[in-house]
Amino acid sequence: MVSLSHHDLTLGGLLISSFVPCALAAFLLLLVLRRLVRPLRLGRYVANLPLVEASVYVCLLALVIGLL
Repeated sequence: MVSLSHHDLTLGGLLISSFVPCALAAFLLLLVLRRLVRPLRLGRYVANLPLVEASVYVCLLALVIGLL
């Protein structure tokens, strides 16, 4: 049983913050974006690829929160 109450998500009696679905949505967008960008091999142009991916995730998370 999943119901959306105000801003929080109730899942089987467990109250989950509305941030969690936003974070998951941003992570899924990041996975899709990584698959689309991988053939371009942009990793050879940056010094620290995990840092760039974390930055893109934060930007995607801000976008998802802003759109909701």
